[in-house]
Amino acid sequence: MSETVLQHNQVSYLEYQGRFKGLFAWIFSTDHKRIGLLYLYSMLVLFSVAATLGLLMKIELIAPGKTIMDAQTYNSFFTLHGITMIFLIVVPGLPAVFGNFFLPIMIGAKDVAFPKLNLLSWWIYILGALVVLSSQFIGDGPPDTGWTFYAPYSFRTGTNMLPAVTGAFILGFSSIATGLNFIVTIHRMRAPGMAWMKMPLFPWALYGTAWIQVLATPIVGVTLLMIVLERTLQIGFFDPALGGDPILYQHLFWIYSHPAVYIMILPAMGVISEIIPTFARKTIFGYKAIVVSTLAIAFVGYFVWGHHMFTSGMSGTALYTFSILTFLVAIPSAIKIFNWVATLHKASIDIQTPFLWALCFLFVFMIGGLSGMVLGALSANVHLHDTAFVVAHFHFIVFGGTGFAFFGALHYWYPKMFGRMYDKGWANIGLAIFFTGFNTLYLPMFYLGMIGMPRRYYDYVEEFHGPNIVSSFGAMLMIAGLIIIITNLIRSARKGEIAEADPWKGKTLEWSIASPPTLENFDEIPVVTKQPYDYE
Repeated sequence: MSETVLQHNQVSYLEYQGRFKGLFAWIFSTDHKRIGLLYLYSMLVLFSVAATLGLLMKIELIAPGKTIMDAQTYNSFFTLHGITMIFLIVVPGLPAVFGNFFLPIMIGAKDVAFPKLNLLSWWIYILGALVVLSSQFIGDGPPDTGWTFYAPYSFRTGTNMLPAVTGAFILGFSSIATGLNFIVTIHRMRAPGMAWMKMPLFPWALYGTAWIQVLATPIVGVTLLMIVLERTLQIGFFDPALGGDPILYQHLFWIYSHPAVYIMILPAMGVISEIIPTFARKTIFGYKAIVVSTLAIAFVGYFVWGHHMFTSGMSGTALYTFSILTFLVAIPSAIKIFNWVATLHKASIDIQTPFLWALCFLFVFMIGGLSGMVLGALSANVHLHDTAFVVAHFHFIVFGGTGFAFFGALHYWYPKMFGRMYDKGWANIGLAIFFTGFNTLYLPMFYLGMIGMPRRYYDYVEEFHGPNIVSSFGAMLMIAGLIIIITNLIRSARKGEIAEADPWKGKTLEWSIASPPTLENFDEIPVVTKQPYDYE
């Protein structure tokens, strides 16, 4: 017995020997840290597939007419790119990887509330991913509806829709299970002395996110199930020929998918709220305002779905109500931006790679947010709806927001997760190339949308050619940056310098334990007496 206790307390979670050996020690582990890494590795593989599809689409768009693929292939590529990026990477990304790994440590717990449910949610995730990917190889050709599966096309197309929709349906269960687990963990397992208002901001962000996961995901699950039934049994939910309404599908889909944008962005904001005070060596400005704005975003986010449908023929009352609510939901986000910038004011800033990622996040997220205000205005939206402008806005928020925060979190917590340091020089070079490529790829799309280039077309007229060349070049540059970043991280996991327990001089609980952590995180559960960002 004493040997087991000794092993728990002295061996890192990476070296701990449980019942199973080799690969099985990972895929059957209920340790929240190993499950976080399982998600990380799965997502990096899926991300490389989806990013490659994105690059191939941009190469197709480098000139008018057919360059490397025909229209049907292009449609199936953007469908798979969208489904993989949204349902498999961006929605689960930060909560599943860093939420699983750091939520228990940051609130002073030994694991999440339901470790077996946690492992099950990873297995469901993998099952959903395999079902989605199978749609490419079986049946009558890959699905070609786009990731939104809009009716009536989604149940009339001859392509292989069912596995794609069923896979997305299965993934919803993984999301709900993770959300439930986080809610119970935060309510029941905080360390002694950690009152709600002493909790770090990343757990707060995960708390807001978890409620959205639990309450909004069932709606998209039912909606996707309705498409399956519509295709197989011709029930007539959305088919006008059978008395259905295709606009109803859009409402049901966006009632989930707009809150889903906040499932993507709230944890990203939580990560930035951890990185900035650490490298500013300063207490975060307006802790309570950030907490309240997190919960406000989670709440108001349910009421703005109609702004995806301004051109679908809603009543005037609905139009201006959704427009006003869209402007309102921007206020809590603006509060956070103000608080982060105020934290940096007169701070003694230590410029390290995670901090640079956070600064880049602020830059691209501001562009994404402000372009969203343009789309929220009814008059501008009628002109810009379904143009390349929307693609640019969407990627600045979802990739620029969540993606930059994900890589920021990875560089911030990497020494804690793997016990080694990455090469900071290469990390910064990779970031510089990635950031330049990202902006070169998406900024021209704003201009293309304003002059009228529709999105999702594999061809375009000659006057759109110039900005498309710039944009495609940006895609190649961005992928080059990504390759440098990911290669550096993979190499450093084996060959990097050994990291100390607190390389960044952070004040939250994860920096008070060994790197990498032991199996149960803490020898004794800590007692919390101070605020989370207590820089004297």
